[in-house]
Amino acid sequence: MELLLLCVIIFLLNVSDFSSAITYNKGDMEQSFACASQGFPQKNEIIKLYLSSDDLKIQCFFQSESVFTAKEFLSIFTSGGLAPSLGIINSTYSGIFHFNLTLFSDRVYWLINIPREHITKNTEPILQWHLGSVMTKNDVRKLYPHVVDLTVTKCPCANDVALLGFILNATLDGVYIGLSFSGFWNYDNTTWYNLTDMIYSQVGEEHTELSVVDMVLTNHFLVILTSLGLFISGDLRYPSSSVLTFSRADFCGFERVDYVKGKLWYNERCFANREHFEVDYVTITFERNRTLSEASSCFYSKEPFLEWLPCLPHISKGAKTIPSTVITFLVDQEHSSGIYLFQNQVWLSIDGGNTFDFLADFHDDIIKNTYHSFYTSGIAFVSQSGNVYLTKAGLEQYSKIGSISDKIFTLYYDHMGFIHKLTPDRFEAGGSLAAFGNFRGIFGQAPDMGFETALAPQHITLNEMIFYAYVPANEPKDSIHTKQFNNIHFGKEIHSRKTGTAYIREILQHNRPEGFLSSVIAEVIDPFGIEEASESSCLSSSLSINQTGHFSYKLTLQLQTPGIISSFQDSDIEKTVVIPGYSSFLITSILDDKNALAIATMPERVPTNRIFPKDSWFLYNFGQKNGRTWKIHSKPCNYWFQQHDDSLSLNVLKYIDLGKSHTFKVKLIPHTKGIQILEAPLLTVIVGSPTLLEVKAEGAFDDTDSYTLEISAASKGLRQGSTSLALIARGASTECFVTTMVPILKSSCSYLKSMHHVPSTSITLEHWISGIHKDKQGFNQIKTLPVNYRPPSNMGIAIPLTDNFYHADPSKPIPRNLFPKSKKSGKFKQCANVSTREECNCTQDQKLSHAVAFSDCREKVPRFKFPVTQYPISLEIHSEDGRIPLESPYLVTVTEVNERRNWKLKHTVPETVSKLKFYLEPILHAQVYNPSGLNLSIKGSELFHFRVSVVPGVTFCNLVEEFQIYVDEAPLPFPGHTLIAVAAAVMLGGLIFITFMFQLRNIHPWNVFRRLFRRNKVNFSNFNANQPTH
Repeated sequence: MELLLLCVIIFLLNVSDFSSAITYNKGDMEQSFACASQGFPQKNEIIKLYLSSDDLKIQCFFQSESVFTAKEFLSIFTSGGLAPSLGIINSTYSGIFHFNLTLFSDRVYWLINIPREHITKNTEPILQWHLGSVMTKNDVRKLYPHVVDLTVTKCPCANDVALLGFILNATLDGVYIGLSFSGFWNYDNTTWYNLTDMIYSQVGEEHTELSVVDMVLTNHFLVILTSLGLFISGDLRYPSSSVLTFSRADFCGFERVDYVKGKLWYNERCFANREHFEVDYVTITFERNRTLSEASSCFYSKEPFLEWLPCLPHISKGAKTIPSTVITFLVDQEHSSGIYLFQNQVWLSIDGGNTFDFLADFHDDIIKNTYHSFYTSGIAFVSQSGNVYLTKAGLEQYSKIGSISDKIFTLYYDHMGFIHKLTPDRFEAGGSLAAFGNFRGIFGQAPDMGFETALAPQHITLNEMIFYAYVPANEPKDSIHTKQFNNIHFGKEIHSRKTGTAYIREILQHNRPEGFLSSVIAEVIDPFGIEEASESSCLSSSLSINQTGHFSYKLTLQLQTPGIISSFQDSDIEKTVVIPGYSSFLITSILDDKNALAIATMPERVPTNRIFPKDSWFLYNFGQKNGRTWKIHSKPCNYWFQQHDDSLSLNVLKYIDLGKSHTFKVKLIPHTKGIQILEAPLLTVIVGSPTLLEVKAEGAFDDTDSYTLEISAASKGLRQGSTSLALIARGASTECFVTTMVPILKSSCSYLKSMHHVPSTSITLEHWISGIHKDKQGFNQIKTLPVNYRPPSNMGIAIPLTDNFYHADPSKPIPRNLFPKSKKSGKFKQCANVSTREECNCTQDQKLSHAVAFSDCREKVPRFKFPVTQYPISLEIHSEDGRIPLESPYLVTVTEVNERRNWKLKHTVPETVSKLKFYLEPILHAQVYNPSGLNLSIKGSELFHFRVSVVPGVTFCNLVEEFQIYVDEAPLPFPGHTLIAVAAAVMLGGLIFITFMFQLRNIHPWNVFRRLFRRNKVNFSNFNANQPTH
């Protein structure tokens, strides 16, 4: 069996450095704590644990330069009663395991051994099957010269399980796919498969130029688009053989030339423990216009992907037409609609596609691929020139994070949100455990997002400035956009080569003043350095301003101090004259030593007929004539994102049952220098399906400017469904690892919610295994059932009529099987079609299960003395929120699964329960009981098997619990006891009557007997004396 990767959280309890809340975006951290299931991890390596077919053994230790220091650390924590706890959390399971506090003298680590069956509950296999024939490393190397592109797809519930496909040129045929279970961190850990023969078995070997085009791995199916058609795997949960099989989907009228330009689209959602309202959709689009004979050039389907339907609706005659070429089509399940876009710009929708906001325009450098992280909500765009841009879901900003020079590459986000660059022959990771969200490992230093022009600063207040971007009058129309601020600069920082930093809060586009077509409003973080007289001698003179054109002004110097050289120089071009309280002026040309031409940033605030002495006006240098003196970079992460609940996950799945609610609490902690915190909500809440749940949010600032938001989501009605709940820090930098938290809320029954019977006597597992647990009177409270046992029926002990066997063993005879009705009843379940009990493969849990489905395995049951009177049926509901007793408004029905009688229930019936009983019992055709104070009395003997079911209407869950009671030492059943008593009375009365008659007739039976005995003795003696001699 392949290794399974576990995503885990390991934390120390009661240590001051570890808070009960999880805080993100703290930046680079040095790690001194490490864990491993295989070998010893390197320092600052990501903790990844691998589960094989054996139990999971984990070692955790402090990383130190010496073993002695590591032992000291362990001793300090252990002596204080501290040890790590291991939390294993995914979409199908959560569990907390505690390390042993006991340390051996020579051990430098904590150790825990977790049985495999304690982890794999409710899990599904993920690509545990061979995709085709396994390839060697040499076979893979031979493919490199033929690879022209790559495509990658990942499992929705475990992003570290991913597939990499080679897109080939026409010189080689084949479908070659690499499989990784560890997120493509190591190239050598990738298993490569050849699926060529499988494809040709579907289309025939006469076809050529076969290659992968695109792939999608859904929750239960693998969809591969090749140059010869679309192929869908069998259900990954139930493979028909060790090698995965595929079937081909037909699209009438489409051929190879269409398939090679096809594209698959998939709205990634993890559907572990899938509900009836959850389904995967996949879309295929073809880059061409549909013909009159074709339904569409875009088709979508839901699993198992057997029927493909047109994306665009049928257009009736006379209606407005829709463009026949669809670039993108995604199915929005929360709104039951499709979202389709035409064109190549990037737009943002936060309401399911009802409205879109413009995000970016890349002009000629169009975007060719996008990649996303389900965990961090990161989205990467890659342009045709290799530039890579980053945004986060819900943010109205994006950043350039670098460029890639590799001719053939693809990007991939792993399960923890780290970005990887994949090439045909190597993999590169963009981060480490010490730097969550740091992608510099791939892209290097942060790129400058500035552009080649001069900026003219204009003070608004002491801490706020406007920067105008200069566009020369002779600038070609096609390149004007290269000298303007645009959306990429929103939320960034302007840095001066001299000193100073300002945070861009707003982007402005305008036509006036002339020469300035865009500007930004920025908050000054560090004051900008001004020019000195040694750099610009003009500062030693007074300045006067005269208008020479509509927006053009002449700046004139007037020397104040004789003997000092003061003049305009060519180096002053593109510097900005700043006069506090008035318009700034960008110098565009030098007329002579005393005069220069400039344009005003605010023409309505130009001072006229005034002379400004030296030191009352200043020069800023934001030009680019002699090399650009300013840069724009992403703002360092400015918020810490803290969770206050126990979810420990950014994308936690929470179930909200009927009539219940759940509360989230998150805190946004500012981590900024000099930036003003606006008194406005820092977190935006977006509900994917507003009609499903009642969502309320309340936020408040504290004294430290931290913003705490509490969100309550409550059940709204009987409707089941799921919705996303996005919590977006709109003002957060794209440099933050976490800017968006997207919990998924299901108005449904949690797979962790169940009902349990609490027995009146607690019996340990060891006693159950041994079969002996005695009370104070020495009565054994465990009954080991006979082999192939069946409980009695109402017709008698010897005539069982139930189909349920207990302690089944097909190799042993079946008792109580004499009567025809008994012979016709009784059916093995777990032991069907096997010959021995060992072949039934009963687990220890099944042997102890009360469920009738595992009755074949059940060997031992609770034992009680006859009669059972007022036995309390105590029931609890177990869920991720803990345990609560089952009580009103819950109501239950109780049945005996083997249809036995001789039992009755007693319960309290308040007026509210009485009304519900009157209403429900005719509908359910069963007695309805109040679970509070429910008591059971049994007059029969042997095994009773009860099933308790919660009445629907109070919960989405089908809550059912079963328990068993074996009644022993019961008196003989009627009429046996009565017959024996009557017979004994008749015999005793007859004996008395005979004695009385003998006395009445003076008959002495004893004397008659003695005489008869003596006579026989004399005759016997005579017989011996008369024997002849020989």
